[in-house]
Amino acid sequence: MVKQQQGEVDLSASLSDVWRVLTDKEREILRSNSTIQQFKRNELIYCEGDEPKDMMCLLRGKVKIFKEGVGGRSQIIRMIKPVQYFGYRANFAQEDYLTNAAAFEASTVCLIPMSVVTDLLMGNTNLALFFIRQLSVDLGIADERTVNLTQKHIRGRLAESLLFLKDSYGLEEDGATLSIYLAREDLANLSNMTTSNAIRTLSTFVSERIIALDGRKIKLIDEEKLKKISKMG
Repeated sequence: MVKQQQGEVDLSASLSDVWRVLTDKEREILRSNSTIQQFKRNELIYCEGDEPKDMMCLLRGKVKIFKEGVGGRSQIIRMIKPVQYFGYRANFAQEDYLTNAAAFEASTVCLIPMSVVTDLLMGNTNLALFFIRQLSVDLGIADERTVNLTQKHIRGRLAESLLFLKDSYGLEEDGATLSIYLAREDLANLSNMTTSNAIRTLSTFVSERIIALDGRKIKLIDEEKLKKISKMG
């Protein structure tokens, strides 16, 4: 991890969701206590069991939140995109991290000490409401994904994951290629299946002309068909 000077990133633009509910004095406190760190591809940002000391905001790049499962298999729980906050739930719950976070690609993260965040929350109800909403949205997404990953068949789970990646990161200039390149193992971990099942199902989608593959690039050819498969489960 490489620390940078705070002035290299415009925090007022990067943290706009939080910035607009703060007073000028609170903004200065946030600015003076924030640090910017760079993470290389696949570098761990925090680990399960670590003490949660900072709230994090992804400024650039892509981050995965995951948990190691039985037999060394990982389960990707959430995908973080700019400008989303993460890493603070465990501190609010007064527990160590239950998950891991790692950079999917070279990423820039803003870290704010949780002690500073807590002090700001105590004096600003609008900021407290912001994080209540954030946690509520995250809980709703987690609830829905839990049901989908346990009840849908393999085709439905993979279709849902592809649509989830499209909604999270968008498409490239061609309007069809996902703007994130995942290894098959990562895609499998996101879809709660083995890597071999992910590869086999992707090949089936290709033969059905639902998607096209070019290395790690995935092009959505028939998005409506993908939605139907996801909905049918």
